[in-house]
Amino acid sequence: MKFEVSSNLKISPEDVSELLTMRGVNRELSPIIRMTAPADWSSKPIFEWPTGKELFSSWILLFGLFPIDRHKFFFREIDRLRGFNEASSSFTNKVWQHHREIVSNERSCRVTDTVEFQSRLPVLAYVLAPVYRFIFKHRHQVLRSYYGGKAS
Repeated sequence: MKFEVSSNLKISPEDVSELLTMRGVNRELSPIIRMTAPADWSSKPIFEWPTGKELFSSWILLFGLFPIDRHKFFFREIDRLRGFNEASSSFTNKVWQHHREIVSNERSCRVTDTVEFQSRLPVLAYVLAPVYRFIFKHRHQVLRSYYGGKAS
């Protein structure tokens, strides 16, 4: 299953790197879910993380409290100004591909999240797809609220 969500944000290219931190990720996800990370990783910007190898496992916590999945982070590529290409997996999903593309101009940027996933139980994908879409629409709503902007 695959979907895409985009927003035009009033954020300068210099500030785009804030979109690539675990703090930024959890701000986008809150209050629905929170992702854990070891201290060494949560304090390091995502654009400094290595690519091409499994990094760590993260608990996905519903409302920040209840574990609902375990996510193994793996990045194919990361660019400080243009986004990342994540190819991870979890207990629930055999495949989790999340591509965040950031296209900046002088005073704003367009952020596009494209997610493609394959659940370990194929029928589960039909249940999870609307949930994941809702979460990513929420993430973009938070981004627009925080930085200003509109859906695209």
